Amino acid sequence: MKAMGIDYGEARIGIALSDLLKMLASPYDTYFVKHSKEDIEYFVNLIKRENVDTLVVGLPYNTKGEEQEIAKKARTFANELSAASKCKLVFVDERMSSVVAEDILKQKYKDWRERKKNLDKVSAMVILQDYLDTL
Repeated sequence: MKAMGIDYGEARIGIALSDLLKMLASPYDTYFVKHSKEDIEYFVNLIKRENVDTLVVGLPYNTKGEEQEIAKKARTFANELSAASKCKLVFVDERMSSVVAEDILKQKYKDWRERKKNLDKVSAMVILQDYLDTL
């Protein structure tokens, strides 16, 4: 079974998947948020198709270690998805994931538009890899 990394946002959700051994994370896709019910349905279908048993969701904290407002929405989404999919749910600190993702993307893309297009799924990969490294 695989793990899925999720970088939650109100407009876009970055998705990453692990390999079957849960050692390596790879960027998968960026999902554009539609409606709560439709969003959950999309992710449940993806979870089934990709044989996912663990959801790794990044929670945004500020530099003082306090949850940001979007973290409540991320928790709500993750809890609904976990209940609907029956997957194990893990929350991780995503404080530096976007910075690391941007550094990774700068090595591949000079154009900021290409970096922006890939940022969410690469951030999800960073979140997931951080978790996988602790296993």
